[in-house]
Amino acid sequence: IMTDRLANTTNAYIGAAKQAIGNTFGNPTLASSGAQQQSRAESAQKAADAKTHAQGAGHKVEGQVQQNVGALTGNAAMESRGNANEVRGDLERKV
Repeated sequence: IMTDRLANTTNAYIGAAKQAIGNTFGNPTLASSGAQQQSRAESAQKAADAKTHAQGAGHKVEGQVQQNVGALTGNAAMESRGNANEVRGDLERKV
């Protein structure tokens, strides 16, 4: 996910630079290409963020279930895994 974020950010910056250079030197083709590249990168990042958020919600619920089952059965390892999954889910949802 971090590699996707890095690639999307890089593409957005490159697109913005191409657009600025195209506008500066009167090259509408380059400016348009840059704007499109930037727009695609930003859209891809929004989609990746939404996917991560959804996965985070799933990890949070999974963690809560594991904690409850672990507590009910006296399985401290499962309860601990549940806590870790819940924290993971919270972090993913903050992306």
